[in-house]
Amino acid sequence: MRVLITGGAGFIGSHLAEEYLKKGDEVYIIDDLSTGTLNNIKHLQENEVFKNRIFIHIDTILSTSPLLELTGTCDVVFHLAAAVGVRYILKNPMKSIKINIQGTENVLKTCAKFKKNLLITSSSEVYGKHLHAPLLETDNIIYGPSSKFRWSYAASKLMDEFSALAYFRTVGLKTIIARLFNTVGPRQTGAYGMVIPRFIQQALSNEPITVYGSGTQSRTFTYVKDVVQALTALMENGAAPGEVFNIGGTEEITILDLAEKIIKKTGSQSSIKMIPYEEAFEKDFEDMMRRVPGIEKIKELTGFEPKTNLDTILEYVIDDMKRY
Repeated sequence: MRVLITGGAGFIGSHLAEEYLKKGDEVYIIDDLSTGTLNNIKHLQENEVFKNRIFIHIDTILSTSPLLELTGTCDVVFHLAAAVGVRYILKNPMKSIKINIQGTENVLKTCAKFKKNLLITSSSEVYGKHLHAPLLETDNIIYGPSSKFRWSYAASKLMDEFSALAYFRTVGLKTIIARLFNTVGPRQTGAYGMVIPRFIQQALSNEPITVYGSGTQSRTFTYVKDVVQALTALMENGAAPGEVFNIGGTEEITILDLAEKIIKKTGSQSSIKMIPYEEAFEKDFEDMMRRVPGIEKIKELTGFEPKTNLDTILEYVIDDMKRY
């Protein structure tokens, strides 16, 4: 099988590429390297078993011609290319909206032209300001005002979902939507605001661990290889198209407790430094206080459950960051 991954040089995309190469498939990647990096896939290109089955195209999904050629070549498409990370989105609001909405429209239109099965990765951010748990795929959406650009990412990803479902209902495009909840693992960077690699990097350097806001905001985290298994299971399931699925972990933890856990696991001398949101981010930031997924829908369809607990995830990431 030939698999196209948009954003395949990114953190999740590189792990997905590796999974399909291990299966014996050909992997085609398109990535503009705005947040991804060739270092994420260098080991795949240098692997004697994989190197003749991985093909890299450095370009944006806003470019029509390469997307047409690659989509026509491949059997299935995973659309992961997107503006990611709170810091990146706040600093690049126009670019983020354009790549998320126009880029996804290009992918949908091209897949519809060739009748290719498509999986689009969305985000837990689409749920907005809910405080209850677990969050279900059928929940209403609650956002802050448009003056808070923090919500532009959530709104753009929700628009991607509307567009994907419209293509499914009107032209029969077999499209699956996966809402990811805080995916974590080796090769993830803290440069764009990702909390676990940022905390671990600070802890390993014995620098103060900077917790934004009150630290009472809570999250769950999912190991990247568990996410990859969920994505491949959805793509292989004939009942998945036209549906939205949460993919996430089940262990809820506050950000302050996460910082303390990382200090303990690394044996760090770091202290914890509380920083108000208005100092940490630009004025357009507003946080989501709680994000816990309900995963019964994907479990019922595919049997998926996250296998890697938070302690093990942290150990994997700590070991990886110590090496690199």
